[in-house]
Amino acid sequence: MNSRVRMQNKRSFRSPASWSRLCIVVLLSSGLLGPLGGLGQCDDWAVAEENGRKSQQAIKFCNRYAQGWLAQADPVSGLLPRTTQGQRYWNAKDCAADNFPFIVLTAHVTDNYYLKRAAQHILEQEQRLTNRLDSLPDDFLFDTQSLKGNTHDLGALIFGASEYAKDGLMPITEWIGPGPWLTRMNGLVRDIWKHAATETEVGLLPSLNVEVGGELLQTMSRLYWLNDDDQYREWIFRLADYFLLQESLLAKDSLRLRDHGCEIIGGLSEAYVIAAKEDPQRREKFRIALHAILDRILEVGVNQDGMMHNGVNPRTGAVAGEGLSDGWGYVYNAFLTVAMIDGTERYEKSVAHALANIHKYRNYAWEGADGADGFADSIEGAINLLNRIPVASAFAWVDEEILHIFEKQRHDGIIEGWYGDGNSARTAIMWALLKTQGVTLAPWREDLRLGAVKRSDGSLMIRIESEWAWSGKLRFDRPRHRDYFRLPLDYPRINQFPEWFTADQGTRYEVRVGDEDPREVKGEDLWQLELNLKGGEVLQINVHPVAQ
Repeated sequence: MNSRVRMQNKRSFRSPASWSRLCIVVLLSSGLLGPLGGLGQCDDWAVAEENGRKSQQAIKFCNRYAQGWLAQADPVSGLLPRTTQGQRYWNAKDCAADNFPFIVLTAHVTDNYYLKRAAQHILEQEQRLTNRLDSLPDDFLFDTQSLKGNTHDLGALIFGASEYAKDGLMPITEWIGPGPWLTRMNGLVRDIWKHAATETEVGLLPSLNVEVGGELLQTMSRLYWLNDDDQYREWIFRLADYFLLQESLLAKDSLRLRDHGCEIIGGLSEAYVIAAKEDPQRREKFRIALHAILDRILEVGVNQDGMMHNGVNPRTGAVAGEGLSDGWGYVYNAFLTVAMIDGTERYEKSVAHALANIHKYRNYAWEGADGADGFADSIEGAINLLNRIPVASAFAWVDEEILHIFEKQRHDGIIEGWYGDGNSARTAIMWALLKTQGVTLAPWREDLRLGAVKRSDGSLMIRIESEWAWSGKLRFDRPRHRDYFRLPLDYPRINQFPEWFTADQGTRYEVRVGDEDPREVKGEDLWQLELNLKGGEVLQINVHPVAQ
């Protein structure tokens, strides 16, 4: 089915306007729409100034993280070690998936020339040095400057490649768009399937592991829309048929609601989007099975506040282990995605309920510890959901909890000294983009304070303050879900960067820079808007769409 036909069928989904109305209702009920949306007595420019202070804090954190880890790189290969405590080797499932991509994203979000060159070099080196079986990478040892051992474990190669594609290359592509990262991702997925060797009733599969299956479903669902390649759709439906219809998750003894297992739930929801759009008969089969899983999670997998347990036995309802899942937001992505397609009110309400209660979990020991990664994953999930259902108390919780991550950074930029440091940088980038409504500066130096407030009329107020003279570009976000991935709707998904204020190509905007007369520009002009600031200057910019 070609792209034109897909766009004609788009009406079957809930429109973005209806979600905007839902967001306004939630904020009105909180009594705090003014500071967040610009309708109250609060001085919006003061909010923008405070947001600039916060985004500056996040950018400093990310820059120093990237510089700190690059200083740890192997001097021969240029690759990053797994940890700073002696695990001097590069692997796909950890280094490539969780650390390296957020050096790339720090480089591109801030438009740091030297970081971008370093990131590009690592990508080139990991492909030159670590490919073991076709494009599938293996561990690379720094001591010997060679791959680990003389043989390979196919299952481990597939696992590492699926992790690298979903957690590493996909978030890069979600923000930057097509490029060498996309080429690498396509190659990994195709070679995973080239070596699929597990026979099932639905055909050959690369793995029966629910984590691998979920990662592939998530990655391929986005690659399908982007590439318009029916081979991806066939693979997606083969996996979804297996995990939804042949080997039901509800028939197993354990259903994980955190990482290393919950990926399958989000993956199945993304496959459901494709089925709903292009295969009505399969959609109905998927709908029954997927709703049953989500309903069972609400029955036995959440506490009274909507927070998820780490796992449950779906057959008996018994909770597995202690503590709550830092991946609660990842699972709720699936609830909102299905709600957007089917209009299932109870799924929307379940997400709103969790967001309304997350403020009760201040300083919570996610993953049973005080580690930065647990905070990062929980905050990431919240930000993604808040983009769809804004709740004032949850926004405040995010602002408080992210400080735990910042406080852990050492003087050299390292956070905890393991590959999970990248996840902290990921969440800091997401937080910075929330405070700027997706607007960035090129270059985004550490002396700059950039903050923004989106008003209820759709206009954007931007405040920039520079300690030193600066010349560069103000870069507005765009509808990346459509422009980069060609998705039929911006459904909630892991490893995305939420779209806050987007400049749409062809749409006209009125822009007032400081005391200058307002002028009209096209949306694509806002993607690279040239600016100059004097040292110590504060610049206020107003942007709003022009009625067509």
